[in-house]
Amino acid sequence: MEEESMEEEGGGEAMMDDQNHNNWGAGGYGRHLLGERLLPPAGPPRPAGPEHNGAGLRGCEPGAAAGRAGAAGAIAAINISASTSKFLMNVITIEDYKSTYWPKLDSAIDQLLTQSPGDYIPISYEQIYSCVYKCVCQQHSEQMYSDLIKKITNHLERVSKELQASPPDVYIERFNVALGQYMGALQSIVPLFIYMNKFYIETKLNRDLKDDLIKLFTEHVAEKHIYNLMPLLLEAQSTPFQITPSTMANIVKGLYTLRPEWVQMAPALFSKFIPNILPPAVESELQEYAAQDQKLQRELIQNGFTRGDQSRKRAGEELTYSKYSSSPALQQAPAPPSLGIQVLVDFWVLRVGRCQRLHLHV
Repeated sequence: MEEESMEEEGGGEAMMDDQNHNNWGAGGYGRHLLGERLLPPAGPPRPAGPEHNGAGLRGCEPGAAAGRAGAAGAIAAINISASTSKFLMNVITIEDYKSTYWPKLDSAIDQLLTQSPGDYIPISYEQIYSCVYKCVCQQHSEQMYSDLIKKITNHLERVSKELQASPPDVYIERFNVALGQYMGALQSIVPLFIYMNKFYIETKLNRDLKDDLIKLFTEHVAEKHIYNLMPLLLEAQSTPFQITPSTMANIVKGLYTLRPEWVQMAPALFSKFIPNILPPAVESELQEYAAQDQKLQRELIQNGFTRGDQSRKRAGEELTYSKYSSSPALQQAPAPPSLGIQVLVDFWVLRVGRCQRLHLHV
């Protein structure tokens, strides 16, 4: 009975598994670690003999264990060396960043800042995003953010100098082009640097990249030209079609986005393009509003606009009954002067703004 229990215990030790359930006794773990070539396959048990007595086994075990340990150490060293060299190959030094990665980003930013709306830019957005991603992962976020701010600042200073040298007749148009071009570039630059924005600017600086870049335009361009630009805008407002309505709307909305406090410089101008600028209308001022409407109507009449047919006949009904008529009056309608059109536009802007303040519909 004792011999059987000892045999069972010996068998249990031979089949003992480690914590990862590797069979140590069967040699499976050794073959897995050292490879099939380093350990011979297990063969049939050798017969007992003098050379295989207990003393012989005790004498051979340390050498065999040392051999196995040496082979295992060599394989582990090879694996560690391979992984270390692979890691070192992926490291981006500051020299690599300055010589390889930032030049790619610098070229792409140049093209984005100088492109015209609708132009095709032959750059790989995937490649640029990958460069930003790798630089952030290699702890170059601070340097990359500093280079980006410096790059855009230099560009805006050149834009400001060009605006200063512009004559008054094209000053407004050039400012509009500079503003639209820069805001369009931000729509591409901010997404490309979104990884830096998320893991450096928002996390460590508690800011946002888009806000920082808009602030750069405000400080280096808008603030330097606002006192020259605003008088020209007010003058253009009083002169019909000196600049297109779309240009005026873009500039006014852009200035409001850059700094809402600039509304106080020309509230009437900003109120034509941005709602809720003027204080709400009150009932006690309705007579004054009516007087302004009557004044605008008189100006329209003086500039060639008539009140038209005051009858209740529906518009176009007369043309329906006389569609076969060849009346010259229907074929030749005089075009109203441009000044009258501008006055009419101002009239409707005033009406719409007043109805908004009164919470009415036009």
